[in-house]
Amino acid sequence: QVQLVESGGGLVQAGGSLRLSCVASGSIFSTNFMGWYRQAPGKQRQLVAAITNTDSANYVDSVKGRFTISRDNAKNTVYLQMNSLRPEDTAVYYCNKLGASPTTDYWGQGTQVTVSS
Repeated sequence: QVQLVESGGGLVQAGGSLRLSCVASGSIFSTNFMGWYRQAPGKQRQLVAAITNTDSANYVDSVKGRFTISRDNAKNTVYLQMNSLRPEDTAVYYCNKLGASPTTDYWGQGTQVTVSS
């Protein structure tokens, strides 16, 4: 069964921190690089962080130095530690395999992150 369950979002003031978690089914997690994506209102879904099976990570420039992606292979879980949050980080955050199609691949419900100024 395909499953992606994101959690950990919420409302936080600018400068605050949140830690997102995503539990993925083995069919998605075990053989794939994983990523965290976000979608702000009226904008396309954007990849913000990715991690390989050997824990090599990459980030979009706007979150470098503030966000950290990690994975626990024993728990089929990927995390996103978000520090120094900004209002422009406000979005629904999703996890999925790297390269997942926004239209043809399965997506979870996401978790809302709202950063107030």
